Amino acid sequence: MARIKKTDGELPEVNFSDYGDVRYLHLGTEWVQGSMLLDAPFDIELEYVQRMMAWLLFVEPSSVAKRHAMQLGLGAASLTKFCRKKLRMKTTAIELNPQVIAACRLWFKLPPDDARLQVVLGDAAEVARHPHWHGTVDALQVDLYDHEAAAPVLDSEDFYADCRRLLTEDGCMTVNLFGRSSSYERSLEKIAAAFGPDAVWAFKPTREGNTVVLALRTPRAVKRVELAARAETIQTLWHLPAPKWLRVFKPLQP
Repeated sequence: MARIKKTDGELPEVNFSDYGDVRYLHLGTEWVQGSMLLDAPFDIELEYVQRMMAWLLFVEPSSVAKRHAMQLGLGAASLTKFCRKKLRMKTTAIELNPQVIAACRLWFKLPPDDARLQVVLGDAAEVARHPHWHGTVDALQVDLYDHEAAAPVLDSEDFYADCRRLLTEDGCMTVNLFGRSSSYERSLEKIAAAFGPDAVWAFKPTREGNTVVLALRTPRAVKRVELAARAETIQTLWHLPAPKWLRVFKPLQP
């Protein structure tokens, strides 16, 4: 690791490390909380973070720029930057730790707020519960971990039900499930209970152990040939490996 910066405070300290052409975000431990390609700061470097964009498979590509993306948990701002810069979406990110926001602006090329970008210092559970946001989010991306990365910090059926309320009728949630103390099966059951089992899709785990789960606000049948065509379009327009996703991505109820 080439370089470390630290900040002080009661919340976990924020630091980063450079290794080759990649910068990693840490919360005072060796666990990676996000990353950035130094030569392509608005691309998505980590495989599981790319998979958090799988909601694109369920919307018309021409409608993407008119939609609203929200991230619960900023991480290294990879999703936030991609949605705002590459997809040109209205983008809102919710982050509890002010040091993470500062780190993303200083070290991870997160732009200042503008007409399309709003970074909110706040609690994701409170935001999900608040009626202000209900029915306004087309793509909700949930990646909430503490500095130990042991388990999701919000992982209850009530929380996922609140997430569902945030979504528009054709909206979609993607969730990163990872952790030494977490149970993927229990988390999946909670998501299925909140959204309905016919609304849930899941990836196989990445090599690092991240499993991305997708849940639709309104269940709908989608033919594989339609997903395959859309995956090719996603790869062409935004250089995401969407055709590969379909080999490791399936509905909870076939």
